[in-house]
Amino acid sequence: MAAPSGRSGRRLWAALVPAALLCLAGQAAEEPSTADFDVRPGGEIHTFSRSLGDYTCTFTYSAQGGTNEQWQMNVAVSEDNQLFSCSIWRPQGKSYLFFTQFKAEVKGAKIEYAMAYSQAAVGGQSDIPLKQEEFEITETTVSHREGKFRFELSKLMIVAKTPRDEL
Repeated sequence: MAAPSGRSGRRLWAALVPAALLCLAGQAAEEPSTADFDVRPGGEIHTFSRSLGDYTCTFTYSAQGGTNEQWQMNVAVSEDNQLFSCSIWRPQGKSYLFFTQFKAEVKGAKIEYAMAYSQAAVGGQSDIPLKQEEFEITETTVSHREGKFRFELSKLMIVAKTPRDEL
């Protein structure tokens, strides 16, 4: 399932997904992994990845303007090993960089839910989601939509279903 359509659907997901991610982090089969990394301007394509067990999340982007910004990536696997989550965000909230492209890719699982935000919640502010036409979701990626993306990105959230071993 991709991001829900409609304002009420988005509000529902906006309330449920953070709770689900907290549950994932609290009941992980392996310890969740959080890493800091710098998002660097300059127009070059950069990549940052984290793996946890059989699952990997890779963030690829190009940005312009300003100076380096510190971002974080968190990956977690649920206790029952059925969900893999990847969150990429700027902890200070809004990025001031001008993103020319972005793509987050998961390996080892298929995306059930994903959302991209122009502003991450911080200091009483709320997450502000990108408009649905600004990004696209496939089974394994969330990426900007050429010609529609408005160059603002501060957060990406992905919840992916892992393959099940049938007995």
